[in-house]
Amino acid sequence: MITIALLDPQTQTPIQKWNFDNPSIIRVGRASDNEIVLASCLEVSRHHLELRQIPATEGGLEWQLFASGTNGTFLNGQLVSRARLPDEALLQLARDGPLLQVKLVEAVAPSPARCDHAGTPPDSLFCVRCGQPLVEKERFVRSYQVLRALGRGGMGTTYLAWDKTGELCGQSQTFVLKEMNADMALVEKARELFEREARVLKGLDHPGIPQYYDFFLEKGKKYLAMELIHGQNLEQRIYEKGPIAPQQAIEWMIQTCDILGYLHSLAPPLVHRDVKPANLMVRSIDNQIVLLDFGAVKEIGTPMGTCIGAEGYSAPEQDRGQPCPQSDLYAIGPTLTYLLSGESPLKYYQYQGRDYRLDVASIPTIAPQLRQVIEKASEPQLRDRYHTARELAEDLAQCCS
Repeated sequence: MITIALLDPQTQTPIQKWNFDNPSIIRVGRASDNEIVLASCLEVSRHHLELRQIPATEGGLEWQLFASGTNGTFLNGQLVSRARLPDEALLQLARDGPLLQVKLVEAVAPSPARCDHAGTPPDSLFCVRCGQPLVEKERFVRSYQVLRALGRGGMGTTYLAWDKTGELCGQSQTFVLKEMNADMALVEKARELFEREARVLKGLDHPGIPQYYDFFLEKGKKYLAMELIHGQNLEQRIYEKGPIAPQQAIEWMIQTCDILGYLHSLAPPLVHRDVKPANLMVRSIDNQIVLLDFGAVKEIGTPMGTCIGAEGYSAPEQDRGQPCPQSDLYAIGPTLTYLLSGESPLKYYQYQGRDYRLDVASIPTIAPQLRQVIEKASEPQLRDRYHTARELAEDLAQCCS
């Protein structure tokens, strides 16, 4: 059993409690599909964190924290993205957000199995002896076995799944299965965006974009199956390791420009609308950038309307519901700022005359030539910004010569 209490910020006494008997995952956030819903706390993200039971190094199971909230999660006063959860832990959701106390009443023993999985390394998904998935509770969607959750967004939840029969590509493999969230399935615009993501991905062919496998309806829920990219997104990388060297940051942004140039060259051109560190994955096998999450993609020439974008990364015209290919290029400026400073680009915005713009002069790791590129990429006025991804990539390359 695990008990989680919401504490009074002044007295630190419980004002609300949740008790869970033998759960494998507990989700906390503002959205209604969490096990613990903190709907009135604006500092809390829709899906702020997950507590998961996983195999411990010394045997048995332990609880681990996986945080994804925009405003941070603090375990016993320390900012964390992933950590082992001790008993009597204090979790604060955002610097001045709600405070939770976690009590691990008793450990849950692993379920018996025909194979004892001896010799399998910790955190493995498959047993090295029997080759079967190491999951505590079996769940299948069609013939695909769901192994664990990878992440949650406003639109859908992504899972790591296993295609044992080779139905997708002719061989057994793990892949990403995106399930539309139940609350979003009730919203017509959300359904349109989810279906658009599948339709767009199906027509794309670029090594920097995950491969589309399938889109289907199962028991009233919509699913998108796509390639699993092994790596780490840039937000996680900076969060865990801090700022990176300028040359590496520039190289990754040149690769990003190549992907964007491909999207913008299509007929009609596609605007991603959500270029940001969390959606840029560094593939482990070749250190190449892969652009993720096409849920906000927009075809130029279709009716304008919905405003989509991440604060600090979206261009002014995109915030007005009028995105264009140059809107994606705008995001390269604040993304470089984050990679080189380790801090939110919002810290470096200021008013200059009538424009609210990015000013990175105070960041010592940004050389004058690169500063000019960043500031041109993020010009508030379209006429002053780079016109094509190729043009931006060429200027970035000059910063390395």
